[in-house]
Amino acid sequence: MVLVGMADVLMVATLGEEAVSGVSLVDSLNYLILQVLFALTAGGTVICARFIGKKDKENAGKAGGQLLFITMTVMIVFTIVLLAGNRLILGFIFGQVEPGVMDNAALYLLFTTLSLPFLGIYHSFAAVFRSVGKTRVSMLMSLLTNIINIMGNAICIFGLKMGVEGVGIPTLISRIIGAIVIFAVLQKKDNELRIKTLSYLRPERKMFKSILSIALPNSMESVIFQLGKLILQSLVSTLGTPSIAAFAVASNLVTYLYLPGNALGAGLLIIVGQCYGAGEYDQARYYMKKLLVINYAVLAVIGGIMYATGRILVGWYSLEGISAEYAQGLLISHIFAMILWPLAFLMPYYFRATNKAAFTMVVAVVTMWIFRVGFAYLFVRIMNMNVLGIWYAMYCDWVCRMIIYISAFSRDKKKRLVSNS
Repeated sequence: MVLVGMADVLMVATLGEEAVSGVSLVDSLNYLILQVLFALTAGGTVICARFIGKKDKENAGKAGGQLLFITMTVMIVFTIVLLAGNRLILGFIFGQVEPGVMDNAALYLLFTTLSLPFLGIYHSFAAVFRSVGKTRVSMLMSLLTNIINIMGNAICIFGLKMGVEGVGIPTLISRIIGAIVIFAVLQKKDNELRIKTLSYLRPERKMFKSILSIALPNSMESVIFQLGKLILQSLVSTLGTPSIAAFAVASNLVTYLYLPGNALGAGLLIIVGQCYGAGEYDQARYYMKKLLVINYAVLAVIGGIMYATGRILVGWYSLEGISAEYAQGLLISHIFAMILWPLAFLMPYYFRATNKAAFTMVVAVVTMWIFRVGFAYLFVRIMNMNVLGIWYAMYCDWVCRMIIYISAFSRDKKKRLVSNS
């Protein structure tokens, strides 16, 4: 998925800085919606995993149906709002950007908005597969949709000489196909977890409440967190097109640094969920520590490669002058700051899987607005730093989160020891 995102930006970069800036602005808005979707599916994944831990496949299937109902409702609401308020919403969030940037952003937003209901279907069913350990299915589905996406981009941009719509149309088509295929695979009779009847989609109070007890705090955390990031993106947009382009390129590249933690976090939700369903609490803590070690090991390899090839990677995006200089500075600083990331962002998955989603929400909201947003305005507006100041504020946020989560994990251990004695 990240490779396709990188390819999208590379292809759009050939259309000019206005195009890549417009797409990057919309992607920051789309990322907010994606985080809401991921938060919802995380709730469904944990509940399904707990039923699997209890060997209750019937209720695990019902949990999948409840999850689909929730995600589809939310995605349809997003679709209606974004279609009705396209340019108005973009203007409200990002303010007065250059007309060319706004035109590209509005066009790209149209196609990504139409794809949201299909994305909801896809990720709901992918969460069901992951909850039973069939991550190979969701991987293959992702591979299929992303191949369609990247081939469509190449055909539309280089073959048909389209503009930004050359990225938007393949995105819509690939998500439609992905939703249809994964639904068909899930409903195969030999599949242990299926949406057997439409009654599975009818809200059941107890199960609905169980999913939402994790999903709502998680969603609120994601929404407020991403709103903060949108405000920062708005701040970036005031620094001019070179800064917007550099920020877009650097943000795209550093996504590879997040891959190990995000992948391990998705696995951690399932593992800890199943451990708690089976009453194996010490085992849950063991896997938390083990996955932290794995995260740091993989980060060392990826970070080393990106540091050695940073100038070449930035050069792929056709940036010149000050844009390229800013992008390289952002990339290098981020590589070194990743020593903080696992403790600040992998550990919350453990707390979400142990019914402490409200705790992670409070931590994320407070640190986001005080440090990431507050310090960003301090660094950029008052201290007159360039776009790098925005990421320096982000690193302050990471330090605070890391301290809080390490402390909470230590207290959790002491409580376990006391209760066992």
